[in-house]
Amino acid sequence: MSLIGRLIVIFIGFLAACFVGGMIVVVALLFPEFSDLGAGPVDQGTIDIMLGFGFIFVSGFALVPAAVIVAITEALYIRSALAYAVGGGLVGLACYLGLVPFHSDTLQFEGIVRRHLEIMTGAGIVAGVVYWLIAGRNAGAWRQPLPPRQPPPPLPLNSRPDAQ
Repeated sequence: MSLIGRLIVIFIGFLAACFVGGMIVVVALLFPEFSDLGAGPVDQGTIDIMLGFGFIFVSGFALVPAAVIVAITEALYIRSALAYAVGGGLVGLACYLGLVPFHSDTLQFEGIVRRHLEIMTGAGIVAGVVYWLIAGRNAGAWRQPLPPRQPPPPLPLNSRPDAQ
């Protein structure tokens, strides 16, 4: 039963990390537009829709790389916040490079925008730390055996009728 509970915690941690990563991506990409002093108030419904799309975008592209990182950390009992931050940064990097065209003749990525790369990597780092806060601190704990039960205390001498 502890494995099922652990999988639920991993799923909740992944969703929370994707939501935070999506928020960072949306806010960082829209910040130049928000910094214009002439812009009026922003419609809250529009922000909600953009946050939803950011969440879907990040969770869709990050599922497989994040699952690999989670499997490695669960298998090796890695519980360090730094390991999850580095893993999240690698997942963010993989998500961004998965969208950039790769030229197989020159073995180079074409059209990398440095700011976008930094945003995705930073969002991955923060998402990794959020995942660590929810699920990573107890990585591999479901495999630890339960402590042995103590035997019951002995019965008093006069407690059994056939002991006389």
